[in-house]
Amino acid sequence: MDQNAELREFLRSRRARLSPEDTGVATTATTRRVPGLRREELARLAGVSTDYYTRLEQGRHLNVSETVLDAVARALRLDATERAYLFELARPKPRRAVRARPQRVRPGVHSMLRMLDDRSPAFVLGRRMDVLASNRLARALITDFDAVPHRERNLVRFMFLDETARELYREWETYAAEMVATLRMDAGRHPDDRLLNELVGELAIKSPEFRSWWADHNVRDKSHGVKLYHHPLVGDMTLAYETVIFPGDDDQMMCVYTVEPDSPSEAALQLLANWTGTTGAAGPPFSLRERIPQGETHP
Repeated sequence: MDQNAELREFLRSRRARLSPEDTGVATTATTRRVPGLRREELARLAGVSTDYYTRLEQGRHLNVSETVLDAVARALRLDATERAYLFELARPKPRRAVRARPQRVRPGVHSMLRMLDDRSPAFVLGRRMDVLASNRLARALITDFDAVPHRERNLVRFMFLDETARELYREWETYAAEMVATLRMDAGRHPDDRLLNELVGELAIKSPEFRSWWADHNVRDKSHGVKLYHHPLVGDMTLAYETVIFPGDDDQMMCVYTVEPDSPSEAALQLLANWTGTTGAAGPPFSLRERIPQGETHP
């Protein structure tokens, strides 16, 4: 990812979503060729010269101060995640080829995953949202990442290139758009990650939805939330998730899913856990692509 180009497009996209009416900027009745604030209006809000802001938006920044970035972030009404992303993009980084080194999950983390095997779906994400490790219940819930080549063990790739994901996630468009925003946040931190750039290029070619959402320049940090599933074996489930970043390794996080006690979702998840525990299998006995006829029951 070209860091200067991304800074330019990110600032333009955030400026385009603001209007003079939103910000109280005095304006004339002239027709605007593009939506949003003009550069001179944004510069006035941020308290910098139009020339300075123009150079910043064009990616021609040289050691821009945090004070200026703060002022621009406030003028653009960026939230905390967007502000952090702006600072990442504006921070000069040495241009170098990043050597792709396999990420390793510590033995203690693998033990934690196994301890959760029959209780909670859990998995570890690395750079690019690669699935580095997962427990049995996570593989039964989502897909058997262990059964695919290492390079394809990626949550974003599964979401966009595996048709089963559209059946599994009851609000696929919402979750997929959030995932794109999370991937873009990672790209801002690691603009020279060759594998990440290859992943983005492949998804942009193969998925029109990904291509459209990537062009929105939205960013998001993965932290916690709720996801609605429709599993072909046990039906609908509502699962909350929390993410934990390991001290000393900011590029790895564990995602753990939980359900409300005594809820239908808890019963469904327990049924799935019982099945995987009994069979020792990593997933359902049939492909998620095989639709279950309405009214049909399964043991």
